[in-house]
Amino acid sequence: MKKRIAILGGDGIGPDVTAEAQKALEAIAKISGHTFEFVPTIGGASAIDQCGDPMPDSTIQTCKECDAVLFGAFGDPKYDNDPNAKVRPEQGLLKIRKDLGLFANIRPIYTFPALLHRSPIKREIVENSDFVVVRELTGGMYFGMKGRTEDGKTAFDTNTYSTYEIERILKTAFDLAASRRKKVTVVDKANILATSRLWRETAIRISQDYPDIATDYMFVDNASMRIITTPRDFDVIVTENTFGDILTDEASVITGSIGKMPSASVGEFTSLYEPIHGSYPQAAGKNIANPMAAILSAAMLLETSFNMKEESALITSAVNSALANGIRTEDIAEGKAYSTTEVGDYIAERILGNK
Repeated sequence: MKKRIAILGGDGIGPDVTAEAQKALEAIAKISGHTFEFVPTIGGASAIDQCGDPMPDSTIQTCKECDAVLFGAFGDPKYDNDPNAKVRPEQGLLKIRKDLGLFANIRPIYTFPALLHRSPIKREIVENSDFVVVRELTGGMYFGMKGRTEDGKTAFDTNTYSTYEIERILKTAFDLAASRRKKVTVVDKANILATSRLWRETAIRISQDYPDIATDYMFVDNASMRIITTPRDFDVIVTENTFGDILTDEASVITGSIGKMPSASVGEFTSLYEPIHGSYPQAAGKNIANPMAAILSAAMLLETSFNMKEESALITSAVNSALANGIRTEDIAEGKAYSTTEVGDYIAERILGNK
């Protein structure tokens, strides 16, 4: 099988960790007979520096022509510290979501045996946690009408959703639950927000098409508490853009390290896979960043976009082997700290059967 993968390293540690994920994919290609063509692209702050645009049309076109996108991170302190900047790296991320029709962000939350003691939550609470958050990605406040009054003293962000947008993300969640433990939790704020009431009405209707799926409903404030106190109760959580953004970062602490978790953004065109940790500019180019989330994103890419489940499992197994054998970067090291490239090399060699 021959596949083309766009490499969108972006900013900060993005290029560092995507390079290690590419190593893992190259190792898979060597042992499986598959052929992966890697196509470099630009975006984020680095693209602003090169051409003044955080997401050039050429990058969008390249991504559409590829079979999947492996993404690093966008973000740079010079823009974070300038609230008046008219062009920002994050605008590139919003644009690629819109232009590729990436309406569903799928973020798995699970534990690693070797890292259970590093979670800030008690082991007996988080052990065997395994759920997925499905976040609507192209609607809500992030894309709604926004602005400020002329005197600058009042600002507004409009939270807008259509039935169509809600239906398609709900169907994504229910279809995913059908392949897992057959439970969907719809998270909203229907006691207060009109958009949430539309979400709940639509969810009640859509759930009737999935009689084998157990459906429950939870206000977002209660959900934020339950994710920490009883994470094993969840299978698939589905929610709107802003709530999902917050809940997924909260849920990431269950694993013991934000540097460990992958995600997928899927929709109308090419799907995009990325670690959840952000650009971490302080570590850029220092060979100290944890590449495991990016490598696990590559595993997710293989399974979700290419249906290569066995190959995906090989990558995951190699990551778990690295953890168990103490091959870790400084953020999770217990003893010797290994570099980004050393961790990537170990995982690639493990996939090849040389470790």
